[in-house]
Amino acid sequence: MENSKVTIPGILACKSQKKLVMVTAYDYPSALLADGAGLDLVLVGDSLGNVVLGHSSTLPVTLDDMVRHTQAVRRGVARALLVADMPYLSYHFTPVEAARNAGRLVQEGGAEAVKVEGGAKRVGAIRAILDAEIPVMGHLGLTPQSVHAVGGYRVQGRGPGEAERLAAEARALEEAGVFAIVLECVPAAVAEAVTRAVRVPTIGIGAGPACDGQVLVFHDLVGLTPGHRPRFVRRYLELADAIGGALGRFREDVESGRFPSAEESF
Repeated sequence: MENSKVTIPGILACKSQKKLVMVTAYDYPSALLADGAGLDLVLVGDSLGNVVLGHSSTLPVTLDDMVRHTQAVRRGVARALLVADMPYLSYHFTPVEAARNAGRLVQEGGAEAVKVEGGAKRVGAIRAILDAEIPVMGHLGLTPQSVHAVGGYRVQGRGPGEAERLAAEARALEEAGVFAIVLECVPAAVAEAVTRAVRVPTIGIGAGPACDGQVLVFHDLVGLTPGHRPRFVRRYLELADAIGGALGRFREDVESGRFPSAEESF
């Protein structure tokens, strides 16, 4: 896709041809950086609940939260395809409500597509959103909005018949009309089987190298999240250490009187 605007047909054309690259962003500065790096997709994830808002899960994130953060990211994205997560309870009741809520993310937030967690049971909502001319990305495997139902943040798809079940769920999403499917925290062999089972691209996070693309959380990728690092995360920077050191030096300079200097004063 080089430097041209990324579109849904362009994403579909990448299946088995080019590895897609997606990263989350929650604000204007991270959006600018992601778009400037030439990434294909930017996802305003409801993971902002954990990463930005300090919650222990994505469940407290509201539609208003998602609209506000999507607006900020929209201002920084010109080339990449901008996808926004549908937060918990925004698509779970009626298809009409799902389409209306997706419409807010597009009309108010500036998203170009939305992402919906879950398989065949979400087909009604997905079709209603698509009827409103809004592209939909699916999400299978570990679906964080179902954290209580699945018993925590754990790898999915390890049991007997799980590969076949996930492949069937993926085919149901494809038949409903999604343009791509995120596969989160599933064994690499299962993700490979699912990727082969569908004609739309799969984008993995903790799902091995056979997916048609990969996504990471911005803050994980650049090392802004101290503490536990999931096995599937590769940190390309350690910004938390660098920023903590800079803040410490600032404190020392203020306390010692070294800041501000004559050159930094009027």
